[in-house]
Amino acid sequence: MFDVIVIGGGIIGLATGRALLKRSPKTRLLLLEKEPQLATHQTGRNSGVVHSGIYYRPGSLKARLCVEGGGRLLQFCKERGIATRRVGKVIVAVEERELSALATLEERGRANGVAGLTRIGPDRLRELEPNARGIAALHLPHVAVVDFVQIAGAMARDIEQAGGVIQTSTCVRRVARADGCWRLDTTRQDCAGAFLINCGGLHSDRLGRLAGDGVSVRIIPFRGEYFTLRPERSSLVSGLIYPVPDPALPFLGVHFTKMLDGEVHVGPNAVLATAREGYRRGDVSLRDCAELLLYPGFWKMSARFWRLGLSEWMRSVNPRAFLRAAQRLVPS
Repeated sequence: MFDVIVIGGGIIGLATGRALLKRSPKTRLLLLEKEPQLATHQTGRNSGVVHSGIYYRPGSLKARLCVEGGGRLLQFCKERGIATRRVGKVIVAVEERELSALATLEERGRANGVAGLTRIGPDRLRELEPNARGIAALHLPHVAVVDFVQIAGAMARDIEQAGGVIQTSTCVRRVARADGCWRLDTTRQDCAGAFLINCGGLHSDRLGRLAGDGVSVRIIPFRGEYFTLRPERSSLVSGLIYPVPDPALPFLGVHFTKMLDGEVHVGPNAVLATAREGYRRGDVSLRDCAELLLYPGFWKMSARFWRLGLSEWMRSVNPRAFLRAAQRLVPS
């Protein structure tokens, strides 16, 4: 019998378990992960950027936690000897019509306390990113890239050193509330806990329904696809180059990211996936597709964003369309 069971071995589940044990060291904690390794999915498949908080509405919880959390994350990396790289970031306006949105971002960034934020012109942009094109930009000098898999590993070690138990290759099949505790039937053995925390990522909605909480939302999976610049072309980019996002759309747009190892990733697009864990174009899950098509929220979203969805799909099947989006920021 455990005090707390955390489902999910990504960075959210690991950070949650670690925080609980730091706050209450005597907690009997079990963390379950269905994959053989931790940080297999969203935690291990992202651009590694520690975001600044510039995009969020001032005063919102997202804004406060992004700014505070970014600083704490980098301090954690420093204490654990985990490599970070402060590459800096520019958000570039290419056309006059983007200047208003750029000004709004600047206001948000200043209100949210984004450190070092500066508005720059074309000359300064060329000094920072000689190959970028733009008429104005915001410079965020302290934005860094990290390896979230390494961070997840360090958090896992903290949990185990504090007496917590991490169990991989353990998929939750059934959840029941009985005798004042949560009882879980898993692919390895049954377990029970006084409290249950759902950090299941791409499957968090299903876990919620298993637990009987009546959650009505559904995960709609999107796949982000990246290209990598050839090694001899990685010098085209010094740090992070982002477009001014369209406020009417839920994505930041194709951008350039210089990784810890010096590789430059270009992307992502945002393509509707035919499997929740569909990282390749041919990955299809009939169950995931059926749930998607039966969910009214999917059709509501499609009616609103079908043009965007079509353009993102075109970038997926046509590399030249992807290239054109990237060349808008870095023509060469």
